[in-house]
Amino acid sequence: MIRRRIREIIDRSIQKSYTEIDKINFEVEKPKREDFGDLSTNVALVLQGVLKENPRKIAEDLSNQLKEERALFERVEIAGPGFINFWLRNSLLFETLKEALKDGDSFGKVDIGGGKKVLIEFVSANPTGPLHIGHGRGAAYGDALARIFKFAGYEVNKEYYINDRGTQMDILGASVYLRAKELVGERISFPEDYYQGDYIYEIAKVALRLFEDLLKKGEREAIALCRELAIKIILEDIKNDLKNFRVEFDQWYSEKGLYESGLVEEVIEELKKRGLVYESEGALWFKSSLFGDEKDRVIKKSSNDWTYFASDIAYHYEKFFKRGYDLAINLWGADHHGYVARLKGVLKAMDIPSEKLVILLIQMVNLLEGGELKSMSTRKAEYVELKELVREVGVDAVRFIFLSRSQDSPLDFDVELAKKHSAENPVYYVQYAHARICSLKEKAEAVGYDLEEIHRADLTLLREKEELALLKRIAEFSDHVELAATQFAPYKITYFLLDLAGIFHEYYNKFRILGEDKDLSLARLALSEGCRIVINNGLNLLGVSSPNRM
Repeated sequence: MIRRRIREIIDRSIQKSYTEIDKINFEVEKPKREDFGDLSTNVALVLQGVLKENPRKIAEDLSNQLKEERALFERVEIAGPGFINFWLRNSLLFETLKEALKDGDSFGKVDIGGGKKVLIEFVSANPTGPLHIGHGRGAAYGDALARIFKFAGYEVNKEYYINDRGTQMDILGASVYLRAKELVGERISFPEDYYQGDYIYEIAKVALRLFEDLLKKGEREAIALCRELAIKIILEDIKNDLKNFRVEFDQWYSEKGLYESGLVEEVIEELKKRGLVYESEGALWFKSSLFGDEKDRVIKKSSNDWTYFASDIAYHYEKFFKRGYDLAINLWGADHHGYVARLKGVLKAMDIPSEKLVILLIQMVNLLEGGELKSMSTRKAEYVELKELVREVGVDAVRFIFLSRSQDSPLDFDVELAKKHSAENPVYYVQYAHARICSLKEKAEAVGYDLEEIHRADLTLLREKEELALLKRIAEFSDHVELAATQFAPYKITYFLLDLAGIFHEYYNKFRILGEDKDLSLARLALSEGCRIVINNGLNLLGVSSPNRM
């Protein structure tokens, strides 16, 4: 973790030179130009505002101390108004490559989590229909975050919150019931806002088969039977789709269970004691306007029905007070943006630090096929199911492309591009680098190389510009794992892999790795294997496979 090591060294230097300064936030990052070094920091510019001194003078004081770190830095220089630029020693890069060869699948792991308990709740689509590609983006993002957080030293649980009660479930049951009546020949009037996909007919067929007297029962009882059957069938379909997408949950949490356990009433009573719930117009209201929301919110209607907000209050109370999570991460659809402030307000009301809840909004996916943009409507079933997209282009392409941008940016998914076996297709480009290295190792063994010898290779023979660039990328991997975890950003890994693969392809095409000089060949095989390990570990964090052949 080179960036972390540099930050720690700088922190020690600050404490030594400026004892009055508490911990400050500064950047250690790759400069835009290669001639500005391997890494650069703006620490002197940040300290300028605190010390009221010339930033170049501060930079000089700090750089004199940093130059003493001879095992880490080849050069330390000051640039511009006070940036400090670093050139890393090649010996450090060689040691990092040796670590990669030794650690294999665990190379790149960091321990910034310290075992803290994290709950990631994602997808959580209402069980009213099949998963569409928007749900798929959330599934890929949440699962990749969980993999990254585990790799970064956290204890992680993945949870799907099932909205299995309320108005939408009643509409689902009524939709199936009406289709069942239609299937036996009755003329019906089907409301526009009911669920209209073909899957409703299929569930209705099952209902008629399982409950022979379904249409002889009272309407309320029949709808209830249809509702429970539909939830069960749709949930099974959702679970199968997610499993095929390499997403499995540790818990499936039922909203209905919150009420059956009495937890909703327990939490509301606690809020009443705090004077945060009041009655008006026959309904119960939470004073969310006290905590940054634009107005107070109903938690129990005048009809005596609890709202979804009441469920969410109890659910998040349970996450922190009953199960003791240190951090809860919620991935929601972008249409829930107006809901963030009120839920954050609930945490304040319950004296839970706001930073313990992170809400990430997943923007929509625009599917492009033959240049045509497909529209989406869940009720009218005018959407592309996740399983359809996976069937057409494969799990790897779907996951990699879904994770190629930040979750707060809309994503255009080009189906034709995702099917290409060429450098244009980003996942193919990265996987092909892995497959190339596997093929290279096979060729080496075929001509008599003992691959165990790469662990003892003379790495000082790696002097080419491209070789040093690859060594630096290998050394940066754990830094990108940390960035992906602290910024909740799997796309940091995606970008990193594309960059690494690009440099490797260029290197492979330019240089002969297996040549007449055995010592140089072993060093280059060691470098290639280090790249393969990083690509494999990075792809695994994204839930994407690392094929040996393509």
